[in-house]
Amino acid sequence: MANKKHLAVLKAGEVSWINWKSQNPEIKPDFSGANLSQFHLIKVDLSAANFSVSNLSGANLSQTNLSGANFIGADLSNIDLNHAIICDANLIGTDLKNANLRHADLGSAKLHRSNLCFANLMAANLITADLSRVNLYGAELIGAYLYKTNLYQANLTQAHCGGAFLLKANLKETDLSKADLRWTNLSMANLSGANLSSANLSMANLSGANLSGANLQGAIMPE
Repeated sequence: MANKKHLAVLKAGEVSWINWKSQNPEIKPDFSGANLSQFHLIKVDLSAANFSVSNLSGANLSQTNLSGANFIGADLSNIDLNHAIICDANLIGTDLKNANLRHADLGSAKLHRSNLCFANLMAANLITADLSRVNLYGAELIGAYLYKTNLYQANLTQAHCGGAFLLKANLKETDLSKADLRWTNLSMANLSGANLSSANLSMANLSGANLSGANLQGAIMPE
C-alpha cells in the first residue's frame, strides 16, 4: 500500500519532490500499488524524476513520461509501464520482474544488470539501450525494436522474440538457449560465443551475423 504522505509530496510537483528527497535520503519512498498514470493530467512532470530506492511494485505508470528518470535500486516488479516514455532513464540493477512494458519507449535507457524476468516487452522500443547482463528469462520480446541494442552476456533463456528487430545488436556471449527467435531480424548482429542451443531460428534473418564460437547444438536454423 502506497504511503499517502509520499504521494502528496510527489503530487505537489517536481520541486517539492526534489526537496523532500534531498532532505530525507534515508527514507525509501513507497508508491506500491499506486495509480500514477494520471499525474500528467494534473501537470505533475515525472520526467527526470528521482525514484531511486523507491518501492513502485505493482504501481500504474502507464502512458507516463518518465524520460531521464532515475530508478536505481527501485522495486518495479509487477509495475504497469505500458506505453510509457522511459527513454534515457537510469534503470541499472532495477527489479522489473513481471513488468508490463508493452509499447514502452526505452530508447537509450540504461538497464545494465536489471531483472526483467518474465517481463512483457512486446513492441517496445529498446533501440541503442544497454541491456548488458540483464535477466530476460522467459520475457516477451515479440515485435520489439532492438536496433544496435547492447545485450552482452544477457540471459534470454526461453525468451519469446518472434519478429523482433535485432539488426546490429550486440549478443556476444548471450544465453539464447531454448529462445523463440522465429522471424527475427538478426542481420549483422554479433552472436559470437552466444548460446543458441535448442533455439528456434526458423525464418530468421541471419545475413551478415557473426556466429563464431556460437553454440548451435539442437538449434532449428533457417533454411
